[in-house]
Amino acid sequence: MLSLDLSFYNWGLVTNYLLKGFLFSVQLTIIATVGGIAFGTVLALMKLSGKALLEYPAAFYVNTMRSIPLVMVILWFFLIIPMLIGRPIGADLSATITFIAFQAAFFAEIVRAGIQSVPLGQTFAAEALGMTYGQNMRLIVLPQAFRNMIPVFMTQVIILFQDTSLVYAIGAYDLLKGFEIAGKNYGRPIETYALAAITYFVICFSLSRVARKIQAKVAIIR
Repeated sequence: MLSLDLSFYNWGLVTNYLLKGFLFSVQLTIIATVGGIAFGTVLALMKLSGKALLEYPAAFYVNTMRSIPLVMVILWFFLIIPMLIGRPIGADLSATITFIAFQAAFFAEIVRAGIQSVPLGQTFAAEALGMTYGQNMRLIVLPQAFRNMIPVFMTQVIILFQDTSLVYAIGAYDLLKGFEIAGKNYGRPIETYALAAITYFVICFSLSRVARKIQAKVAIIR
């Protein structure tokens, strides 16, 4: 029977279990967000280039990644890549690379939509001033596009943080792993997993409130 009485925990010891996992989950979220946005921006620009040699490979990559469950990509990378290179790469590095590669496909679509949300008149005006395509994108289009994309980025970051729990499949020490170890050590797995669910809810709900406030501010700027 599930008990809400958590007084049996030695909270000093439990904090040690959870802190390591929490820090890894946050670190993975930040790295995957930065790397995913950078790689995703390149993919978005390739898709919008109008050049078949750039557009088709980018579209294939994005559509493929968006059609495969993340846990499968994690397992494939963790099991297959070491076989190809002849040595293990570790669960943490495997999770980091996989998340960047996977999230880039979703960020690419966000960036593409953000770029297309910028009025074409501004692009034409920049071209009339003699700006190159690169200058136009860097100085005119992308700054406005990224401002418009901030709320959607935040939503994707929340989803990304939730997805970090999937690294459990390859044994990486994330927040969920910390809860699992605590539950095994105290013989209370049900209560511990319930507490894990509450923790994820509190974190993600708080981030969603921040995203709403940012969305409201962006709407006012527009």
